[in-house]
Amino acid sequence: MPRFDTLQPARMVWDVPAPACGGALLEHTQDLNQFLAEIERRAFRMAQVALRDADDALDVVQDAMLKLARSYGSRPSSEWRPLFYRILENGIRDLQRRRTVRKKFMVWLPGAKDDPDNEALDPLDTVADGSPDAPERLMQDQAMQQLEASLRALPARQREAFMLRNFEGLDVAETAKAMGCSEGSVKTHYSRAVHSLREQLGEVW
Repeated sequence: MPRFDTLQPARMVWDVPAPACGGALLEHTQDLNQFLAEIERRAFRMAQVALRDADDALDVVQDAMLKLARSYGSRPSSEWRPLFYRILENGIRDLQRRRTVRKKFMVWLPGAKDDPDNEALDPLDTVADGSPDAPERLMQDQAMQQLEASLRALPARQREAFMLRNFEGLDVAETAKAMGCSEGSVKTHYSRAVHSLREQLGEVW
């Protein structure tokens, strides 16, 4: 994954010098750092699928990690996962809205139409295929690319529900909290997503 190794856990804003805190706070800090380390790669992948840009995905995930640490780090650890993904999804939607506004604005700028391919390149489309002497790896890569393309084609809320349930393993209640909706809405979005993906990927997956 491009640039993923530069992802910095939110411990940079959460840790405090050992003499200034007791053992309970240190343990809580360690738990938060461990939680962030466990979810960062899956969160990055989810953001990358939604945003189709590795750099933007990296920024959104880092921002979500920092916001969780700053605003909710003192909350019980059982609340971190849905809170984090609520922050992450909000960050993704905010960036998508900014892109839309920027795109509309750029249309009116001189020279904006001189570079019609400005947004044509998708990092996921330029990933090299598997090694020629590894056909099984090549097939897996192609299947994953088809899955990612199909996920992008889903309505945003369906994609969120599917990825939170399957990529992150959240249950219905946790997914509802992360998405800020009812459990019934989660079930509806998830069911529709599964139906659409089965229609598109039935021969591949």
